[in-house]
Amino acid sequence: MSLESGSLQNLREMASAELSFKARLGYVALLLVSAAMSTVVVSLWLTEPALAARTHWAFGVLTVIGLSWMALSVWALGSRRILFARDRVIAGTMAVGFTALFVVGAAMAAVLSGNRAAFGALATGIVMLGVAIWALLSARRRFAELAARRAALEESLGNMSAAELSARRTTLQAGLRRIPRDTP
Repeated sequence: MSLESGSLQNLREMASAELSFKARLGYVALLLVSAAMSTVVVSLWLTEPALAARTHWAFGVLTVIGLSWMALSVWALGSRRILFARDRVIAGTMAVGFTALFVVGAAMAAVLSGNRAAFGALATGIVMLGVAIWALLSARRRFAELAARRAALEESLGNMSAAELSARRTTLQAGLRRIPRDTP
């Protein structure tokens, strides 16, 4: 292994840090909340056999949603490589999909029942869908920024000599020591 490839490998290892403490806490909280929600829904579902068919469907969908958030949390917490905001894009996509499903259900309830509460749920769902779409677009933008920065760094590293790589590595190590771990 040459000095140049060794230095390049060291730079890649420094850049591939795990999740920040703040992000890790967020995913632990998401895991706990989604596990609690799924447990409550499944408990209600199993202990109330005389529910209407549409209620069984709703409990099934809520269970799948909760399990999906749990799976995302476990994946993000267990990932041993840098995510480059990929987790945010996946979470945003899930949020848009699940919220759109809620809006469709609320719209059906509003049209079929004409109940004011159903129209209130529909209005709330539309606002939540807007927020979810904004979060997804922000996540995609951040992912694109990080991917471009990574490509530019890899390109500039590919054109450096071994001495330049060594000097850059020393500078980056000094800079990384000053950066707080919970910055995105």
